[in-house]
Amino acid sequence: MPTAPHPQSTDELYQALQENDRRPYGRTRTVTAEELVDAAEQFAEPVPLIHALLELQEAYTYGSEPRKSPVVFARLLTLFDEQPDVFDERLRHMLFWRFKWVAHALRQLPEIPLASLRQWLTEMRDRYEKAGLGLQPYYGQAYQLAAHVGEDTTPAYELWAARTRTRLSDCEACEICERALYHLTAGDDERALRTWEPVLAGKESCQEEPTRSVSYALLPLLRTGRTDRARELHLAGYRGCRRNPSMAQEVGRHLEFCALTGNEARGLELLSENRSLFDEVDSPLDLLGFLTGVEVLLQRVEFLGHGELPAAGYTGRTWTVAGLRAEVRGRADDLAARFDARNGTTAHSDRRRARLDRAPLLDALELTLRPRSLDDVAPAAPVAAPAARTAAAVPESLPELIARARALDEQGHPDAPACWARLRTLAAARDYAHPDDPAVGPLVRLRADLLADEASRAGDKDEFAVAADLYEEAAGLYDDAGLPGQTALARACALLAAAEVPAQGADATEAKIAALTAAHASIVRLHEETPGLAPHLEARLLRMRATALGLRLQTSGSQEHVAPVLAEVEQLHAFATRHDVVGQISGALLLRASTYALSGDLPAAVTEIDALLDRLKAHGPAWHLPRTLGLRGRLQLGLQDAQAAHADLSEGLRLAADWPADAVDAARLHGDLAQACMFLGRPDEALRHLTRSAELDLRHGSRTDAFCTYSNAAQLSLDLGRVEDCIALLDSLLAEPDVAAGELDDRLVAQLRLTRARALHAGEDLKAATAEYVALAAESAGWDDDPGSHAMIAAETAVLLGESGDFGRAREAADQALAAHARDPRFEQLSSCLRELARLQGQQQGPDGLADALAFLADAGRVADEARAAGYEARGRSLDSALAYEHGRVNAYAGAYEDALAALEKALALLGEPGADQDHAGEWAECVRLAGAVEGIYLERPAPALTRLDAAVARLTALGHTDETEPLTAMAARLRDEE
Repeated sequence: MPTAPHPQSTDELYQALQENDRRPYGRTRTVTAEELVDAAEQFAEPVPLIHALLELQEAYTYGSEPRKSPVVFARLLTLFDEQPDVFDERLRHMLFWRFKWVAHALRQLPEIPLASLRQWLTEMRDRYEKAGLGLQPYYGQAYQLAAHVGEDTTPAYELWAARTRTRLSDCEACEICERALYHLTAGDDERALRTWEPVLAGKESCQEEPTRSVSYALLPLLRTGRTDRARELHLAGYRGCRRNPSMAQEVGRHLEFCALTGNEARGLELLSENRSLFDEVDSPLDLLGFLTGVEVLLQRVEFLGHGELPAAGYTGRTWTVAGLRAEVRGRADDLAARFDARNGTTAHSDRRRARLDRAPLLDALELTLRPRSLDDVAPAAPVAAPAARTAAAVPESLPELIARARALDEQGHPDAPACWARLRTLAAARDYAHPDDPAVGPLVRLRADLLADEASRAGDKDEFAVAADLYEEAAGLYDDAGLPGQTALARACALLAAAEVPAQGADATEAKIAALTAAHASIVRLHEETPGLAPHLEARLLRMRATALGLRLQTSGSQEHVAPVLAEVEQLHAFATRHDVVGQISGALLLRASTYALSGDLPAAVTEIDALLDRLKAHGPAWHLPRTLGLRGRLQLGLQDAQAAHADLSEGLRLAADWPADAVDAARLHGDLAQACMFLGRPDEALRHLTRSAELDLRHGSRTDAFCTYSNAAQLSLDLGRVEDCIALLDSLLAEPDVAAGELDDRLVAQLRLTRARALHAGEDLKAATAEYVALAAESAGWDDDPGSHAMIAAETAVLLGESGDFGRAREAADQALAAHARDPRFEQLSSCLRELARLQGQQQGPDGLADALAFLADAGRVADEARAAGYEARGRSLDSALAYEHGRVNAYAGAYEDALAALEKALALLGEPGADQDHAGEWAECVRLAGAVEGIYLERPAPALTRLDAAVARLTALGHTDETEPLTAMAARLRDEE
């Protein structure tokens, strides 16, 4: 598959090689490298071909194609033998370095005889000796072969480790890993971890490190009690190897880590993400390591009784855990046997068996912000009932079950849905026989009951149109059954659900108010036209009348809508009290409190809630307590009493554990408690509640609410500096089937991806962050209804491209941002973006980049002029003073020191003298510091610079801004030292 036109000159070839070098390892890069070798062969010069072959060998090596790497190197070695003079020092170094790559490739192939491996090492040693090169790299490869084969490694290790490193030695990070693995194999976890520390701490790194070391260090960290460090490194390390064929073994070790820490569900999720590795890994040794890790995970899942769960495996068929485990076991056993046959030992089978025989190291280690069990990932997994209260057993007798479902439904009892769910299953069976029992009634009535329950569940998910249709269908069946009371109630429910269907257009609010008013009038007519209602049915109709007006008040916020609600509530309360309909008495009191809250009378609402709580504790129903405490908690938040709110919401959550989560709205309790925690300055606790709220919504089918809450959780984790937690959470969400299939709201998904891109940037993964930003900018360009968001995304994209040094593409992205900004202004974001681009270009390119940097600042100046004309006031720094400061900094980078000083003088004039505000004082102090540096150091005028700095220090000290004086004092001391 050709990827680009063949270069027609050596210059074009070198440019194409550079472009290919920027691509990630994989088939695209490899195929392009193969084409470039073909192109290089057309030129008479050997050097272009050498460069192309080196690029191709690298693509094969890091693209997990070890069979092809030695073939390419053989061509390079032939060229070297025939024309050694065309290899300059750099090419010669690369050639001798890659002897190690070939040794590594040959070890990965069981079809290569052991004698050939030893012969290659002899060739390497002879070549190094002939070239006058140190032999430490050769002894390193000899040790690695001994470790691979399973021989006694002590002599080989000492011959390698005791020698002085040379320019051709493996990098420090790789050698540290090999030394640590030697101690790990000897059973010394502590010494291995001490050896690994520079790599695990990020002080030493390379193409493969620290990702490789991290994967090996996870289990030793657990065995030595360092669980937090293991968790942290798992999140960061897995991201470095996922979906990478050349790091399949590392992926396998992360899967094993999940299996041994009670994170089997996460392991299956990661397996799904890496499904392509089953087919893309060409290295038998890497595949053996990957498959063994996969089998450890699948074995654990099957042991826990979930062998029938779906699992991601080889393409071409669907797999269960048990089926995939059997397939993987056969293939991995065969690979291990092939390596052992080649090596004349049992080392690989023994190592594989040791991994499979490991017992779990922890029952449960919370790895991510989204901990899930195997029950959660099962298809259509039911929500697990909490253990604090034992729900009443569902009757076995069909007549008893129907009677119990109706009785519980009449009370509004949380156990009713379980009875309806059981009945739905039974009634759907082909052999269902409806009881011939007058107390049960005809089958048509049961069908109506089930439809009404289904409609209620749809309404709980805000699927109001679906709910309305189902209620109407239920009403027809109730009518057929000769039940006018149930018919009226179902029609009332349909009316209210239809009124709640979101209206579209500019007058959506008015349309919804009108719809709710009409629904109330219709429900009143239904009530009046249906005589002989049972008390519980009449109470429910009265409740719906009050609810319709309550929703109207909530929509309008109009004080004139308060009294009608209270009047309906009073009628409901009087009727329910007269007929002792306990659930509706508390419902009326809750509606009254909510009405006071909506009207703005929070103290009255709290008084009502307090009275209701007293009644619930005395008379019940107990399942109303969590919701009532939740409302009081929200009221306390409104009254700015976060501590009281936290206490109420915590108690509500404690009591909610006695009931099914959806019946008591536990998801909202968690969400409100997160808000209270934020007010109290407890963000980590808030984060836990946000994720629990989201997961409950997700389990109950409220996916949009769940993803919105998860989006907030991801942003909070990023704000807290928990970058890897944020990325892991978002990776998990973005892998959800409905997200991958494009079924979730595209703007919500874009927000998740944007937060992920920001987290990648914060985690210093500039390449991945830039790729995500560029993709988002391209997609958001089509958001004609939201150009402001595109302006923001394109602006952030431009900055990342600037950080990468790609100022051509950065300019293009900035122009996109400016075009979108013209349609929907984002003054502050655009000004900040343009100033930062100017700074980056000035810093990276100096005088050569000055003209383009000043062009960015000119655009920022026009944005500031537009903001001033529009009367916009920046929330942060003044756009004008910030622009003047950046002019000073950019000119200083370019060596235009007089212009820099003039710009900084302008910035100081715009800022004015500092006052009590600390942020303003800090900005002013930084301007003074830079002006002092430009004037005193670069313009070599220390006297006026010192006068400026000393005066500023005195001014800031008098105002109490002592922290802001420190950089000024340090600059003044430097100038005095240089005088």
